[in-house]
Amino acid sequence: MTSPQPPIHVACIMDGNGRWARRRGLPRTEGHTAGEEALAAIVRAAAQRNIGWLTVFGFSTENWVRPRTEVRHILSLHKKLFGRIAELNSNNSSIRWIGRPFDEPGALTPPFIQKAINKAIADTATNTGLVLTVAFDYGSRAELLRASQRVIVSGDEITPDLVSANMYDPSIPPVDVVVRTSGESRISNFLLWQIAGAKVYFTERTWPDFNAAELDAAIALVEPKVSQ
Repeated sequence: MTSPQPPIHVACIMDGNGRWARRRGLPRTEGHTAGEEALAAIVRAAAQRNIGWLTVFGFSTENWVRPRTEVRHILSLHKKLFGRIAELNSNNSSIRWIGRPFDEPGALTPPFIQKAINKAIADTATNTGLVLTVAFDYGSRAELLRASQRVIVSGDEITPDLVSANMYDPSIPPVDVVVRTSGESRISNFLLWQIAGAKVYFTERTWPDFNAAELDAAIALVEPKVSQ
């Protein structure tokens, strides 16, 4: 009898909200709204597939320089995203967050987003299905620098295992496939440590147009794992 395949880890760089809106003659904020709805749909689809972890690039450390009105709108959408607790519970999905810790220098996550994040994590903690991790106020270089500094301060020699143990969320497994939408064939500053060896799925579709069929195409790139 063939053993069931272990769940995989999919990471998404959700690019193209602005392009989606521009092509339709709409404000950029409308593109972000459509992108948030697309993410909700992908989370539902992922929960029904052999995906154990879905990590998405919600807001980078570089995004704070965007126009203030756009940033405010994106923040409101993230509050809404972290507020989808009933839907996550119905799918047996839990939510997590990675980014600059709230109490460390340089962190910019507003208190109302911090509160939404903490509540969502607590209210979905007992679910045993899909783990949705949202990277907010996140940059991979900052994560790697912090992890290395923590190892140095501990007095230990820097090793790959110790760097991994000091990432924002050490429990996140290596990524199996990275998705990048909107025709951009680059990775950006996202999970640079965790994606070593991952497949990469590039698509011309903007994020609001990304759907379950495209998700299946990305999953198809992953070679079958050997169950332990």
